[in-house]
Amino acid sequence: EVLQNHVLEAKVFHTEYGTGVAILTGAHRFSLTTNIDDLKLRRMPEVPGLQKPPSCWAVLSQDRVTIVLLAVGQDLYLLDNTSCSVVVSELQQLDMGSREKLCEFNSSIRSPPKQMVCCPLTGLCPAPQAGGGHAPALLKHGAGLVSPGVPELQAGMAGEQVGVGAEDVPRLGQPLTCFFPPIFAEASQEIFKIASMAPGALLLEAQKEYEKESQKADEYLREIKDQKLLPEAVSQCIEAAGYEHEPDTQKSLLRAASFGKCFIDKFPPENFVRMCQDLRVLNAIRDYQIGIPLTFTQYKQLTIEVLLDRLVLRRLYPLAIRICEYLRLSEIQGVSRILAHWACYKVQQKDKSDEEVAHAINQKLGDTPGISYSEIAARAYDCGRTELAIKLLEYEPRSGEQVPLLLKMKRSKLALSKAIESGDTDLVYTVVLHLKNELNRGTFFMTLQNQPVALSLYRQFCKHQERETLKDLYNQDDNHQELGNFHVHSSYS
Repeated sequence: EVLQNHVLEAKVFHTEYGTGVAILTGAHRFSLTTNIDDLKLRRMPEVPGLQKPPSCWAVLSQDRVTIVLLAVGQDLYLLDNTSCSVVVSELQQLDMGSREKLCEFNSSIRSPPKQMVCCPLTGLCPAPQAGGGHAPALLKHGAGLVSPGVPELQAGMAGEQVGVGAEDVPRLGQPLTCFFPPIFAEASQEIFKIASMAPGALLLEAQKEYEKESQKADEYLREIKDQKLLPEAVSQCIEAAGYEHEPDTQKSLLRAASFGKCFIDKFPPENFVRMCQDLRVLNAIRDYQIGIPLTFTQYKQLTIEVLLDRLVLRRLYPLAIRICEYLRLSEIQGVSRILAHWACYKVQQKDKSDEEVAHAINQKLGDTPGISYSEIAARAYDCGRTELAIKLLEYEPRSGEQVPLLLKMKRSKLALSKAIESGDTDLVYTVVLHLKNELNRGTFFMTLQNQPVALSLYRQFCKHQERETLKDLYNQDDNHQELGNFHVHSSYS
């Protein structure tokens, strides 16, 4: 069906199983897969009377269930694995089971929406008055973008925009700008709302008064300690720091947490230290010269390994290495892997000679654990730089890694020399049999004449596998003694 009707539109989404893709075909049918690494395309039920593409549609995934929400005229439809159900326009009922109506919002815009983006918030909300834990939705109209509880967006943004859903906040993109709707963590709300008496808010005030050398610091501290809420206050400040984008605010909250820790016996430092590390990494990648504006939640969902992969793909090798060293990641997991990527990029530079590139790579990599020069050499060979690949293989200490690539590059004689140097009998046999299939009989025998070790091993092979070939070898060497022994042995046999 997809081949016949083509794909009109596709959306990428994320599930517990991995990255999924949903498509709308020319027959106005939806199909999706929840994991592109294990591709099983599932066709969704047909929407009654759908003769043209819906005005907008979105994929929602929760609790291992993936559904498609689409708008056709004034009606909303939900497609799950087995059925197509109508959502009434008044939003009084939802055919998704027992679910309460979270909010109702009138955008006062008469044109139909072009795009809808949802994000599965956990403990975050689009504005302090909206309540926590809800998933904000953005509707993209021709006139702008609107969202329940985010009045700043209702005026819209000039020009064409695209909304992208994420784990904690929808992101609005234009060609040269990226905007985040204001999203507040619960801990931040508790600390910064007006006249807040939350433990974290009192601790922050205590720390500020302490810096002023004011006795009010003691009053605030006593109020928290009398209620036995000091550990909670420290935890609130640490958590809120993670959701702040301004370094000055982060520092203020972390100073308050550090101040509060001094008055707690045996407070575990792990969360505080980890948050400091995470914020240093986040602030580094949020810099305008890097331009990866991740939120704290996105950073945790992404994992440090994937973040490093993104930096490597952007060729930000120095920053990636500094992050690995700062977080004290193992060399194989961190620095070695990044240097290997750098070397594979380096061999693609055509403006430098093979000697310069090989020397630069060896100077940078040296004997770093986990580095495979053969993989770098293979990349050089794929780029058409055979001589550079051979020079790089000289730095590869493992002959077992050198020989297969040399055979692939048609450098069989050099491969034979490397195999003999290794002292690995199996490796020598591998090259000899490869030469036997590659060369004509005479050239093959002449090649073995120059390598006594290989010749001796091949004779042993022929004694057990190819006795007639053994006779030809004795003839070529004029070895009459062994030739006579061969005939005597054959006559007895």
